Amino acid sequence: MKLAIPDLISNSYFPAVAAVELGMFAREGLDVEIEPIFPVDRAYAALARGEVDFVGGSAHAALAAFPGWNGVTLLCAQAQGMYWFLVMHADLHATRGDAGVVRGRRIGAAPWVDLGLRGLLTASGIDPVRDDVRIGPVPGTTGRSVNFGVTAARALEERQIDGFWANGMAAELAVRRGVGTVVFDVRRGDGPDACFHFTLASLAAADRLIARSPETGAAAVRAIVNTHAALRADPGRATEVGRKLFPPAEADLIAGLIRRDLPFYSASISPETVTGMTRFARACGILTSDPDYDRVVATQFRPLWDSAALPS
Repeated sequence: MKLAIPDLISNSYFPAVAAVELGMFAREGLDVEIEPIFPVDRAYAALARGEVDFVGGSAHAALAAFPGWNGVTLLCAQAQGMYWFLVMHADLHATRGDAGVVRGRRIGAAPWVDLGLRGLLTASGIDPVRDDVRIGPVPGTTGRSVNFGVTAARALEERQIDGFWANGMAAELAVRRGVGTVVFDVRRGDGPDACFHFTLASLAAADRLIARSPETGAAAVRAIVNTHAALRADPGRATEVGRKLFPPAEADLIAGLIRRDLPFYSASISPETVTGMTRFARACGILTSDPDYDRVVATQFRPLWDSAALPS
């Protein structure tokens, strides 16, 4: 089976990646391999075509390939809350929570991920058109297997962009190199509260897989839950995974990022989350309906979501 991941050298989708590399899928009887597919809308398009079996990506982006949530379901969360960081070049001397620093600036953001930034800025009183905020691709992020966050940090360092909206690995690299300042970290309280529920990192599958093999869906959920439990017990295991897949510098950072993310490690997807994501999606124009909670979420797996170290 194939698991599409839109950004591999990252903490964003690390629970799904670690579930493969730590053998949690195998423990559940699933032979799963990672398939990097960037950007996230292409990952969901591959799911719609049957080229992959799961997508570990941003939940709202499923609408790119499954309009109205028809044909796709979220099995569980990898972590709670909208998880990208707005980082601006250090030379701009930005202060935490100051949305005004983006006026007249070039901000790098991936397709579909950029919707979260636009929503955050709008909720913070910034009109990207009126305020000349140029949000677009980061130079060098055109390949199918590109690592967006790492590339964004490099582009900021080279001053190809004034800021980026990307994952925690990108933010950490930029800050450590002295070229970036974190302006917004929504999960940790920056920005309007509603932004937290714009999206989250999830594990999704096509409805046809769940209908054909509900036990496969349940096994995948258990794999994520057990990965959460393993990383809570020993965040250092993230380094084990990082050394298999990441360059040395990023491998050395990943355990610290995962330790910081542990408070958000819950596989649950609440009605509040779906309501918030639906409002966001409607505001963006990517959703015209108001789907029921159990249309978006595979509620049959709810009993599995927050149990620790479930038996196979």
